[in-house]
This record gives sequence, C-alpha cells and structure tokens, in this order.
Amino acid sequence: MQHVGNIISHVGITPLHSVVKVFPLLRNRFIFLWWGLILCVPPFFSGCTALPHKNNVARTLVTEPVAGMADARAADFGLVGRVSVKGGKESFSGGVQWRHTERGDEILLLSPLGQTLAQIQRRPEGVYLTTAEQESYYAADVESLTDQVLGWRLPLMGLQYWVQSMNSPATVSAIDLDMDGRVMAIRQDGWEIGYFGYPPIVPVQTTQARTASPRLLMLKRDGLQIKLVIDDWDAGTH
Repeated sequence: MQHVGNIISHVGITPLHSVVKVFPLLRNRFIFLWWGLILCVPPFFSGCTALPHKNNVARTLVTEPVAGMADARAADFGLVGRVSVKGGKESFSGGVQWRHTERGDEILLLSPLGQTLAQIQRRPEGVYLTTAEQESYYAADVESLTDQVLGWRLPLMGLQYWVQSMNSPATVSAIDLDMDGRVMAIRQDGWEIGYFGYPPIVPVQTTQARTASPRLLMLKRDGLQIKLVIDDWDAGTH
C-alpha cells in the first residue's frame, strides 16, 4: 500500500470536511433514520440472514459479457443508507453516503452519529481513501484498497450496478427473477447478492414490479457478508 499523504495537494483530493458539505441535508436525515432503526426495526430485517429462497425464483437468466463494456459505468445516482460488514479481517457498522457519476465515485463511511470515518474517492487514475485521522492511501482498485486499509473488500465496480438491481455488463452473471420479474439474486464475479424489502405490488400498477427498488441488499463472498440498507435515493441523480 502506497501512502500518499504528502501528495494530496498535488492531486486535488477533496478534504473530508468539504465532502461532508455535499450531503448536509442527507446527513441529518441519516442520523434520524439511524436512530429510527434502533427504535423500530423494519420487519424485513428479521429472518433475512439467508439469501432469497429458491422457491421464490421463477427463472434464472445467464448473461455473457458485452464486448467493449469492460470499463463501462452505471447511470448516475446518489444514495444514503446503512451498512454492516461481517466476516472480514475487520467488521464495520455505520452509515454510508454514496454519489456515483460517470466521472467517479464519492463514498463516505459514517459512525452511527454521523461522523465521517473514511472517505473513498474513485478517479480515472485510481482510488484514494482518507481516514478520519487524515491518513491518505492510494491503490489502482477499490477492493484491494479497502481490504488493506479497512479490513474488508468493497466490490465497487460491480456494486454500482448491483445496487440498482442490475448486473454489470463486463462479466458473466446469473440473475434470479421472481414471478413478477423482480430481481431476487445476482451471482457475479464470485459474489452473491440477495435482494429484500421490495414494496408490495399493486395489481393496477403493472409496471411497479419492474421499477420498484429493494431496500436491503446482502452481498456474500468467501465468508464475507455485507448488508446494505438503502434509506433514500438522491432524486436529482436517480
């Protein structure tokens, strides 16, 4: 791991306190939602330690890589949520704020009270991670960087698609769908992603099954488990 604390000013990395200002209202909303979780746990959290039951799967689609899409980026979005990580060299439980654009990614990992614990920035030249102690690190990819600094792997290149209930076009995938066409699970790049917490389907709204988003994603790979609860999407980018 290459320490880059001395080159921050040269590469133009945004300081942590500046990045927090990007989400001022969402940060306050996150604190409210976090304590709401403590006081009232949503019903879909109970019994969701396993991936969706095979009985819910109506069909499975197998996709092949799309030529020329190895470096493709998902559509722009912003989200606020909570994340729990188990099974890595280190564990984590806290909030997340993520803004994704074609140019890159800005991710904040937060404590339950909203303090920034780590900032991750993906740029064309690589990935930078800055801790709350202002220690900065660089790597060519997110997974190796987060594994070495945080103690668990964040599969950002696939997650930018998976969080939107889509597979990445860059590699082979298998997609499980229920009878209403909703994604139940995706298996790709060694990861298995389960989807939970879809809103009820209203019969008269025939397109809802294809447009509704799940609130909970569960990612598993080699004993590592990442739970992501999406509390809110940024309407301006999603």
